[in-house]
Amino acid sequence: MIFYFYFSIAVLIILFFTSIIIYFGRAYITGAPYAVSTQSKTKLIISILQDEIKTRKDKQKIKAVDLGSGDGRIVIALARAGFEAHGYETNPYLVCLSRLRIWIAGLSGKAFIHQRNYWQEDLEKYDVLVCFGVFYMMEKLERKLSEELRPGSLVVSNYFKLPQWKEKLEKNKIFLYVRS
Repeated sequence: MIFYFYFSIAVLIILFFTSIIIYFGRAYITGAPYAVSTQSKTKLIISILQDEIKTRKDKQKIKAVDLGSGDGRIVIALARAGFEAHGYETNPYLVCLSRLRIWIAGLSGKAFIHQRNYWQEDLEKYDVLVCFGVFYMMEKLERKLSEELRPGSLVVSNYFKLPQWKEKLEKNKIFLYVRS
């Protein structure tokens, strides 16, 4: 009897970890693996955006999005900085964690996490876009942004550059672009 109990537990553990490996493997193939933006990089991203927004005449409510929002730290920082902040994340565990962190931070109604693949979404409604992509997806992302973003939209890329766009600013491997 005890053998079957331990055998059942072992099977459940194997199934659990197999599903996680499959899920993260699919995420790696279709997008980018989960990578955390450090606190200093997050502050720098917000600082760069705030400095750029100050120079603009039209300062209406700005909608920002974090592509592949992970644990929600960028979305939370954007909301705290006064943006209407959205994040797209496909990993259900990270979506739950992000939503919990937003609720704990008291930012419900200002920060939103969507469990969707951003490649399937129209990004035209966003004024600011933040991403922490990887080298092999930046060319495809650049084409998507060129097709969908309005002129004047801001794009901040953490670490990896957009291949054809000319950056307006670069600080510590944070690149700011303005859609022409």
